[in-house]
Amino acid sequence: MMSSFKFWVIALGLVLAVISGSVAADPSAGPEKVLLAGNLTGPQHLGIPVTDLTKSRTFYEPLGFREVMSAELPERKESVKVAMMDLHGFIVELYQPVKGDQPGIRSRKDGHIDHIALNVRDIGKAFRELKAAGLTIVEKEPVFLPFWEKGIKYFNVLGPDGERLEFSERLR
Repeated sequence: MMSSFKFWVIALGLVLAVISGSVAADPSAGPEKVLLAGNLTGPQHLGIPVTDLTKSRTFYEPLGFREVMSAELPERKESVKVAMMDLHGFIVELYQPVKGDQPGIRSRKDGHIDHIALNVRDIGKAFRELKAAGLTIVEKEPVFLPFWEKGIKYFNVLGPDGERLEFSERLR
């Protein structure tokens, strides 16, 4: 049986190959209209929830990852702690939810990859297009986070098995 991590690495590789054009998508296998044509620019990050951000940073750094951004997002009486870790342009988002949300992370049996994020040029246009296409969107509208220099806006779409695909625009 394939490990969850290995599955996600293979799946991400296939997504990246199709997006980059190095693997041709089978036109008979999908919709006639390609969603987000000209708006989707490629992968942004892979999100992993952790229970101890300091311990996770310590794990990833010797593997060559370096922290390129960190933030604390106030939620209830605590903050969600976030670190973006870069390895040659591949970003892993490590985030430590508030204590009340951590038991679910510890009990996962098949890995901790939470979402794959993809860059778009225009978040509002992407939101409207995917909503009109009938996809299941988690948020009522794109959400702002104070990440990077000027922030980001994002929203999530649920796949057929409940997997989350995040669409994100880094504000300039």
